[in-house]
Amino acid sequence: MDERRAGVASGLAAYGMWGLFPLYFPLLEPAGGVEIVAHRVVWSLLFVALLLTVLRRWSHVRAAVADRRTLLVLLGAAVLIAVNWLVFVYGVNSGHVVETSLGYFINPLVSVLLGVVVFSERLRRLQWVAVGIAAVAVAVLTIDYGRPPWIALALAVSFGLYGLMKKLVRVEAAPGLFVETALVLLPAVAVLAVLETRGSGTAVSEGAGHLLLLVGSGVGTAVPLLLFAAATRRIPLSTVGLLQYVTPLMQLAIGVFVYQEPMPPARLAGFVIVWIALAVFTADTLRQARAEGRRRTAEVAPAPV
Repeated sequence: MDERRAGVASGLAAYGMWGLFPLYFPLLEPAGGVEIVAHRVVWSLLFVALLLTVLRRWSHVRAAVADRRTLLVLLGAAVLIAVNWLVFVYGVNSGHVVETSLGYFINPLVSVLLGVVVFSERLRRLQWVAVGIAAVAVAVLTIDYGRPPWIALALAVSFGLYGLMKKLVRVEAAPGLFVETALVLLPAVAVLAVLETRGSGTAVSEGAGHLLLLVGSGVGTAVPLLLFAAATRRIPLSTVGLLQYVTPLMQLAIGVFVYQEPMPPARLAGFVIVWIALAVFTADTLRQARAEGRRRTAEVAPAPV
C-alpha cells in the first residue's frame, strides 16, 4: 500500500508540475520559443548529469551509448520532444493555452492509433468508438477555429511519437533523458551562441532573475519526467492513465480563468465531445484491466482438492 501511495503521489506531482507550465513560461519572456527550448536542453542536461553522479548511474548511460540502435531511437525521441517543447512554448506564449490543453486531452487516443499503425495492435470496439468520437470533436473544433487545431494536433502527435520511441528501447528515465538531451546539446548551444552574438539573446541582458528562471526551466523539465518514471514503476498503467488528465484539466482552467481565453459555445461543445471520447476510452481501459486482473488471479489460484 505504501508503494501504491508513493506511486500516486509521484504521478500527481509530475502531472501537477506539467499542468502549471502555462504559468511559468510567460515569465521567461522576452525570450522566444527557440531560446527557451535551447535553455531547457542545456540546463536539464546539467541537472540530470548531477543526478546521475549522485546516483552512480553513469554505467547505464555508457550502455545506452554503446548500442547503436538505442542511440538512434533516442535521437529520434530527442528531436520529437524538442518539437513538442517548441510547439508548447509557442502555444502558451501566443495565447493558445486552451488549445495546448486539447493536445494533451487527445494524446491518449493518438497513442492508441499509433499502436495500430506501428505495432499492428487490434483495437477493441469501444476503443474504435472513442477514436471516432474524438474525430468528430476535431471536426467541430476545426469549424469553430476556422482552421484545424494545429497546435493541439502537433502536441498530441509529437508526444505520442515520443512515447512510441521510448517504448522501443529499455533505458531508465535519468540515463535516457541524459542521452536524449546530450544528442541535441550542440544545436542548442549553437542557437544560444548565435542569439547572444546577434544581441537578441536574453540570458545576460535581462538580469540575474531572468537567468535563474531560464535555469529553472531545465530543472522543471527533468523533475516531472523522473517523477513520472517513478510512478509508472509503482502503480498500474491504468492508474497512470487516469492521472494524466490532471495536466490538461489544469491547463484548460489556467487558459480560461487566468488568461481569460475565449470559450464560445461551439468550442466548449468540441471539448465536451473530447471528454465523452475519453470517458468511453477510460471506461473500456478500466474494464479490460479488471478482466485481466481476474484472469491472473484465477491462473495463480490453487486448484481445488
